This record gives sequence, structure tokens and C-alpha cells, in this order.
Amino acid sequence: MSNSNQQQEQINIELDEKTAEGIYSNLAIINHSSSEFVLDFVSIMPGIPKAKVKSRIVLTPQHAKRLLKAIGENIHRFEVAHGEIKDSEQPSIPLNFGPAGQA
Repeated sequence: MSNSNQQQEQINIELDEKTAEGIYSNLAIINHSSSEFVLDFVSIMPGIPKAKVKSRIVLTPQHAKRLLKAIGENIHRFEVAHGEIKDSEQPSIPLNFGPAGQA
């Protein structure tokens, strides 16, 4: 690929300070329709029965599949560098607002 083609394909992505801080989440709730995937990120505190969605990401099915692949590849690279990530058992969390998956 020529240098001029590389320059045309570059994307300038900005990250402001507030977004760079990130949002902690220890629960992801995933729903989907025929046209989109909705990922809700929640932070649940022990002993507190109520929690709020801290962030919501809406993706097309194609982008959701690309995200799955990208996360899988990054987990593989992480485990090669740092060892296997152990999957600990999590207590069951009742979700009473419709069909959902959790991660």
C-alpha cells in the first residue's frame, strides 16, 4: 500500500479526560434484536440490592461480532503474556427486567 493510501485511511480518534477515566463495571447485561445488540454495563456493590446502568453501548450485529473477535484475540494475547485468566464462580444475580444474558 502506498504512503498516500495509508494517510487517507488513517482515522484521528480523540479521547477527552473524562472519557479516559473510564467507568468500572462488574456486570454486563446483553440484549439483542434483529438489528442491534445492546450492552449495559453495571457496577453492583455487595449487599446493595439496587444498581444503575453506568454505560450503554448499542452495536449492529456485525460490529458485535467484530467486538467478540477482538476481545477474544486480546484475551489470548493477555494470557500468553500473563497466564490463564481463572474464571471464578459468581453468585447468581436475579435479573427481573426481561430476557437478558450476562457476562
